[in-house]
Amino acid sequence: MTAEEDVAPLLRPEGWALLEALPPYDAAAALGLGSRLREAGQPAATVAAALTQSRLRAAARGKVGAFAAGMLFTTEGLEQATRLPVAARHADRFRRGGATRVVDLGCGIGVDAMAMAGMDLAVDAVERDETTAAVATVNLRHFERARVHLADVTDFPDPLPVARPGTPGGVDAAWVDPARRRDGRRLFDPQQWSPPLSWALSLPGTGVGAVGVKVAPGIERDLVEPDGPAAGWTAAWTSVDGDVVEAVLWWGSAATTGVRRSATVLRSVGSAGPDGEATVQVQEAGTLSDAGLPEAAVGEVGAYLYEPDGAVIRAGLVGHVAAEVGGRLIDPMIAYVTGDEHVPTVWARSYAVQAVLPWGLKRLRAHLREHGVGRVTVKRRGSPIDPEELRRALRLEGDGEATVVLTRRGDERVVLVVAPLPGP
Repeated sequence: MTAEEDVAPLLRPEGWALLEALPPYDAAAALGLGSRLREAGQPAATVAAALTQSRLRAAARGKVGAFAAGMLFTTEGLEQATRLPVAARHADRFRRGGATRVVDLGCGIGVDAMAMAGMDLAVDAVERDETTAAVATVNLRHFERARVHLADVTDFPDPLPVARPGTPGGVDAAWVDPARRRDGRRLFDPQQWSPPLSWALSLPGTGVGAVGVKVAPGIERDLVEPDGPAAGWTAAWTSVDGDVVEAVLWWGSAATTGVRRSATVLRSVGSAGPDGEATVQVQEAGTLSDAGLPEAAVGEVGAYLYEPDGAVIRAGLVGHVAAEVGGRLIDPMIAYVTGDEHVPTVWARSYAVQAVLPWGLKRLRAHLREHGVGRVTVKRRGSPIDPEELRRALRLEGDGEATVVLTRRGDERVVLVVAPLPGP
């Protein structure tokens, strides 16, 4: 089914009523439920759309929580949507920067716009795809200060109605989330994004006071160096439970003064509600920046290994991890930190080092078999070896488990056998 076929039947009163009457999604029961609904006289297209939407709502709970039960989604829109707790951080940054009206250029299904409107910001949400704009309109229906506009972001409107003295109600902040996929394929060249990154970086020239541009987490750090195309912007990477979920370029009152790069670590915290249902909140564990970034020494492998959080690595802030744990790098170009004491830190996962071996398949196999290891988790950084191929080649038997780290020290390829330790 196309996105339009997934959504269009549900925009009619009878389709919406059917969707709202469905029980909680159960993949095993969906086929039988669909048959019963069609036998009861429901149109096949409406049944298919309602069941698809029910499945998407269930999948969306991890991103938007309980709000998913009243929203509409497209498959692609859900994949690209910001997690609601992360979107709330975007909105808070704009609000703390003094913004009152934000234009969301490329709003998708509207999650960022929901977060902004929920923090009492007026939002003009712009989307060029008609089906996606309809979905965003449904999702923003409860927010009086949010409006959806069907338009190409590069044309809306030209010029922007920027807030200026004597012109109340103008836009004073802009949020851009470029489409980074085409025909299901990821686009690695920022100039192939829609809109291109260069266009997004030109928005300060409109006079708007704050800009946020969501970019791929793998974006080059050099963008925000003094001679880079985004000089004067702040690049901020965010991880949730160890997964790097986004990078954003911030400008103007939304940027952080004196900071080119930052990393924020978020953690999910679960609790039981009054009805016994588990709820999950995402809380900030901390934020690091390149302000006062210490240099990290390089030295021999110690008793402990630290694997920095992905956001910290992307932002180039591993030196903070080394300083906090009193450690050093194994190699100046590899983001592994080692130390002689165990210092729990939110910035890295820690391991006890059990063995340090020169690389060699036979040597590693013999060591693991000697210690009764039958299952391994393979990590690598700076090594060309494929983890899955290594697992097959080891041909292990036994009840024990171990983590194997493939890395290097200068020109020497080494293997660390480690055991994970509890975090803070």
